[in-house]
Amino acid sequence: MDLRPVEAHQAFRAEIRQWLAENKPPLPMPPGDSPDHLAIHLAWERRLFDAGLAVVTWPQRYGGRDLDLWHWLIFEEEFYRAGLPQRVAQNGIFLLGPSLLEFGTDDQRDRFLRRMASVEDLWCQGWSEPEAGSDLASLRSHAVRDEAAGGWRLFGQKCWTTRAAFSTHMFGIFRTDPTAGRHRGLTYFLVDLDQPGVAVQPVAKFDGQPGFADVFFDGAFVADADVLGGVGNGWKVAMATTGSERSLSLRSPGRFLATAERLIEQFREAPESVRADARYRSRVADAWMGAQAYKLATDWTVTRLLDGAPLGAEASLSKVFWSELDVQLHEAALMLQGDDADLDDDWMDGFEFALSGPIYAGTNQLQRNIIAERLLGLPRR
Repeated sequence: MDLRPVEAHQAFRAEIRQWLAENKPPLPMPPGDSPDHLAIHLAWERRLFDAGLAVVTWPQRYGGRDLDLWHWLIFEEEFYRAGLPQRVAQNGIFLLGPSLLEFGTDDQRDRFLRRMASVEDLWCQGWSEPEAGSDLASLRSHAVRDEAAGGWRLFGQKCWTTRAAFSTHMFGIFRTDPTAGRHRGLTYFLVDLDQPGVAVQPVAKFDGQPGFADVFFDGAFVADADVLGGVGNGWKVAMATTGSERSLSLRSPGRFLATAERLIEQFREAPESVRADARYRSRVADAWMGAQAYKLATDWTVTRLLDGAPLGAEASLSKVFWSELDVQLHEAALMLQGDDADLDDDWMDGFEFALSGPIYAGTNQLQRNIIAERLLGLPRR
């Protein structure tokens, strides 16, 4: 892994830093999960797209710049350094997008990718069900063949669906062969939510905003042209998508590096009695080093990917690390505040969100099982 500065990368960093300084919206931005504020986020993300910055690694025909992953990491570092929030388009561009580029047909990529990057379409992920959370293979939602219409009819329920209350489309897997084994007979569908047979029921978060939704299917139609990766291959495609969710695509080091720098600033502004206490210094130092370690680990992953290696089960290592790091960073910040902690400040909001990290994208208990079995070669119990 060669970490020496590259002139082209330094020039790109300077370009992004200057553009963000001149074009970013007033901060802090209001919550993106609020129906009253969604338009503000869509306008901002459209501005990124118009500048060719929404998805810098994608081909130009889809709104990207044909750049490599090093440039994407630099962009993410500068994006979060500027104090900007996570994007409302992230489920599409960071999860579905890579799977479309890998498994999609030319027609699918032409129809969906550019609209996804330009936030003309918003995508949600149809994974969890009432009795299929981390055990995704036990899902019961199913699809029935409609030969006359040239497609499939969907039935069942998806729950805890992030941003489904605002989304125009869903990507998800449904059982198309009820006689097949748990990981077989599943198909990955690209679903238009604005049609008969789809009912979206918003679910409020702690802050009262409808950040989630239950989505019910009762005969909604998906054409054959909107099957991703082929009928019966849903598990393979879904695992590629979860690899993006668990590793660098959804959670780049930039987000944690920016949080760690904010933590250091807070420590420097703390009373002398706090800064002199070894317990506080140790917690802050450990959290900062964790963010640096995640960056170096991601640099190693990118080096391997650019050399042609697959991502594989290493994504589970990343997921466990960044999700626990996020909690660690916010716990350290709240510890510095002590009894003066503000229940309404950004650190508390971030802490509440961080607590969900070890749960979504597959619980950390499940990820440790994957690490044990697939990376360490330990026997199943």
